[in-house]
Amino acid sequence: MTLACPPRRAALRGLAALMLAPTPLLGLAADARYPDKPLRILVGASPGGGTDILARLLADKFSPALGQPVVVENRPGASNTIAADLAAHAPADGSTLLLATNTGQAVAPHLLKLKYDPLKDLQPIGLVAVMPNVLIVPTDAPYRSVQDLLVAMRAKPGSFRYASSGIGSTQHVAGEAFTFATGTKAIHVPYRGSSQAHLDIIGGQVEMMFDSTSSAMGQIRAGKFRALAVAAPRRIAELPDVPTLAQSGVNGADVDTWYGLYVTGGTPRAAVEQLAATLTQSLAMPDVQDRIKGLGGEIKVMGIGPFADMNRSEFERYGKLVRDTGMRAE
Repeated sequence: MTLACPPRRAALRGLAALMLAPTPLLGLAADARYPDKPLRILVGASPGGGTDILARLLADKFSPALGQPVVVENRPGASNTIAADLAAHAPADGSTLLLATNTGQAVAPHLLKLKYDPLKDLQPIGLVAVMPNVLIVPTDAPYRSVQDLLVAMRAKPGSFRYASSGIGSTQHVAGEAFTFATGTKAIHVPYRGSSQAHLDIIGGQVEMMFDSTSSAMGQIRAGKFRALAVAAPRRIAELPDVPTLAQSGVNGADVDTWYGLYVTGGTPRAAVEQLAATLTQSLAMPDVQDRIKGLGGEIKVMGIGPFADMNRSEFERYGKLVRDTGMRAE
């Protein structure tokens, strides 16, 4: 027979157990304070580019959702890795986020010597969007199609220049894939972001560029760029009259740009999960979906685990591509 404890003794035992236990309730209370200070989203490209546009779109949604100011800081250069390095070495308190692309996370690490490990020092939160790259030339250029461009490139081997947002960027990879697939040669001209490259394309200093639709769409609509082809399996709704590279006779050169949100490695799991939930809620908002669709992009909601798996597989895939094509950091 089991004897019941006197009320006073039972209360004392309960209090002692509460004091000695790990107390998940106290842990929850501490986590509930996150975030307790302003947040920043680091961007590895200059203002006005696709990454910057998406970062500011998310900042506008994250601030009211998290109850703290959220600012965007542009740290362009070194193929987006300057911003990534800052995020990797920031305090692991969830106050420093990074909006990155496959440029900094999957391509550049195989070309540049970094002081951080992109797979260990940056915690994936979630995928934001995927944007196809589009082949653009100045509107006053004589090329009306990809084949027109190829005829001109073959007539003057090695004299054409293509711009990119930096060494190891997806624009760089797309340019190399294009010349490899077509058997042509072109000079790579890297910039510190797409918006800077746009100025030289419009001015005629550079003949062409593969750029993400998120960066190029504004100039295309403004009549500054002519889009010759999208580097995607199918045409996109925002550019219905622009053929794919395959439809233009070029196969094996499709390269897209994906955008993902990260936080400093070692950030408490509760904060990571809260950021992931905020991202999912933000991407479900109609105005966010309309904005990304208007940039030619596609939202693909992906949780922490699946996005971490994708992050690693893309790192490995682009590593093989860099080795196979012989790409180097000029």
